[in-house]
Amino acid sequence: MSKRVVVCMSGGVDSTVAAYLLQEQGYEVEGITFSFWSFSGAPHYLEKAGRCLVNITSLAARELEIPHHTIDASAQFYDLVLRDFVERSRLGETPNPCGRCNRYLRFDLALHYAAKHGFDRVATGHHVQIVKGEDERLHLCQGRDSQKDQSYFLYGLKARDLGRLVFPVGGMTKEEVFAIADAQGLRAASLPESQDLCFVQGGRADFLFSSKDLTPGPIIDRQGHILGEHKGLPFYTVGQRRGLGVTAKRALYVIAIDKTRNALIVGQEEGLYASSLVAREGHFLSGEAMLAGSRVSAKIRYRSPAYACTFCPLDNERFSIDFDEPQRAITPGQIVAIYDGARLLGGGIIE
Repeated sequence: MSKRVVVCMSGGVDSTVAAYLLQEQGYEVEGITFSFWSFSGAPHYLEKAGRCLVNITSLAARELEIPHHTIDASAQFYDLVLRDFVERSRLGETPNPCGRCNRYLRFDLALHYAAKHGFDRVATGHHVQIVKGEDERLHLCQGRDSQKDQSYFLYGLKARDLGRLVFPVGGMTKEEVFAIADAQGLRAASLPESQDLCFVQGGRADFLFSSKDLTPGPIIDRQGHILGEHKGLPFYTVGQRRGLGVTAKRALYVIAIDKTRNALIVGQEEGLYASSLVAREGHFLSGEAMLAGSRVSAKIRYRSPAYACTFCPLDNERFSIDFDEPQRAITPGQIVAIYDGARLLGGGIIE
């Protein structure tokens, strides 16, 4: 009897090719798609995006001749992801909802569905790899394509679940994935990749906030001089340069977000650098906290490399990171992911 696997499908090339590869390996494959956008108050463009998602994923499943199911998880998404996004934004942070969604919602839903319906594995199109170490334990590692590696967003996975997960495209480059889709005539090969968060349009999510949250306020330099007016703190992030609406002899960047004064603090680029950070909500794939003084590397944003640093546990799932070299724009609310070489050790939320 062939093993059964359920593939989380987005309609994109990675998840579609993942399903195809599993078919080729002899698995009995079904597709599943979680719809997150029909919550109360969702704007029209999200309702339209939800219908488009169903159409695209259904088409991909039909091309592969596999069963496909769509499950509405909008209520859970709103409660677990969007509420946190709003609350953290109100505190002046720049939250990372994708990391939270993967940690608290998407994989738990998929694993629960698989267990309930008799599937052996859950597969996704993420560019990560599961590798068995010399200790015979499974480890989550970076994908082969360094430009597409998505391990940063998966620091919240549980070690006990790795044996039930499979990432078929993690050992491939993106070009190889596209080549397979093209050779098989899959429509996903011609679809553009999504760049925005799933619930925003044009980089903005105004509908989530009240008018009070979007109250304009002063843009202030580090000496306290008022240089202009911002349009609402949720529209800005540490390190931002464009869209400030102020002029100066040298380029100005957002250095900090001061929620107490409803102020945007700006300064020159050298003011963005710091050598350490504190993070909360620490999670480690081994299930055990790391030791003080551990030499590791850490990424403070998805597109940045991992830099050498020293780890120190604090209290209540908090920890600190001391980098060997100063890092640019360490941003509260973003993920810090911790690595030993290509192996993902865990991470937390920058505080």
